[in-house]
Amino acid sequence: MNIALIGASGFIGSALLKEALARGHKVTALVRHPEKLAAAANLRAVAADVADQARLAEQLGGHDAVISAFSGHAHDDVFAYYVKGFRAILGAVKSVRVPRLLVVGGAGSLEVAPGLQVLDTPDFPAQYKATAEGAREALKLLRQEEALDWTMLSPSAIIAPGERTGRFRLGTDQLLIDANGQSHISVEDYAIAMIDELERPNHARRRFTVGY
Repeated sequence: MNIALIGASGFIGSALLKEALARGHKVTALVRHPEKLAAAANLRAVAADVADQARLAEQLGGHDAVISAFSGHAHDDVFAYYVKGFRAILGAVKSVRVPRLLVVGGAGSLEVAPGLQVLDTPDFPAQYKATAEGAREALKLLRQEEALDWTMLSPSAIIAPGERTGRFRLGTDQLLIDANGQSHISVEDYAIAMIDELERPNHARRRFTVGY
């Protein structure tokens, strides 16, 4: 499959890139600094700026799918930057009629009780709030789309480097918690779940989650 991966050098994006290449997909990695990506078979790294929607559309055209691992972590106004960038990604994908959009979501919009999302709990870490709010707004924007074939994958509350086990659970809008009361997933297993969805779509026009 011919994939465009936005944010391929980031924390989650780099894991998605590794998993996609390992499975034989052709990947166009759209990043700010393509020189930072090591050369690899089936990889084409290009400089991209989501703020330039017209140029982004040109770069996305002709791909079978777009995976967005875009985030605004490095900016002062994380929420505004993320939402503006995500709107540009949506516009670019639709303008060149890429068949599918898969999006890295956040855990903040998952429910821990009926009507109560992780982001709205008293103990949610302040340093992650703007990012979580941005991801929640992105989900809202996706759910307003009338025709776009989209999927968002939210991780568990904790996502960190670990093992690629291939053993995990999938859920929908509720936070997954293991037998020890923990909500976690390795970035490697998250990448498996995302590329599985790419290859075998089971959550068209829906958000889902992954955890142990």
